[in-house]
Amino acid sequence: MTTLHSTTNAATAVQQAEPIARRPILRRALIVAGGVLALLVMAAAALFLWMSYVPAELDLASTRQSAQGLYQVSYRPEVQPVPVHQMHRWTLHVESADGRPVENAAIAVDGDMPQHGHGLPTRPQATRYLGNGDYLVEGLKFHMPGWWVMDFVITAHGQTDQVRFNLLLK
Repeated sequence: MTTLHSTTNAATAVQQAEPIARRPILRRALIVAGGVLALLVMAAAALFLWMSYVPAELDLASTRQSAQGLYQVSYRPEVQPVPVHQMHRWTLHVESADGRPVENAAIAVDGDMPQHGHGLPTRPQATRYLGNGDYLVEGLKFHMPGWWVMDFVITAHGQTDQVRFNLLLK
């Protein structure tokens, strides 16, 4: 009987030791999972901060000189403030460096959000020359608030230059 009793005690000891042996493994798994979760939360917070960052020195002027100085360009939205989630139009005014209206220019339009890596949900175009250096830009729609840039490439009389406007939409 002593053999049977010692075998029973050994089996009971093994059964009791198995849950105890699993505890450190479970603890390590929980620590690793918590660490991974903490890293994911920190990465999401850093991404949010980066995507909402707006440079302090951001020039929000609606009149700017083109990159090479060929044109003085300004925009005037038909609705103030510039709307979000709504189609609207702008009047783009283009003058030469000496202040003369630029007539019959070809104008390419593009826009995007620098931190988000996406552009406009529409394809705006300068659709018509209105006279006196004014051009109608149609098809503008900003689908979210934040920092946007609008780029215009202007070609007139064999000269091409570009201008960029910064917008901070609410």
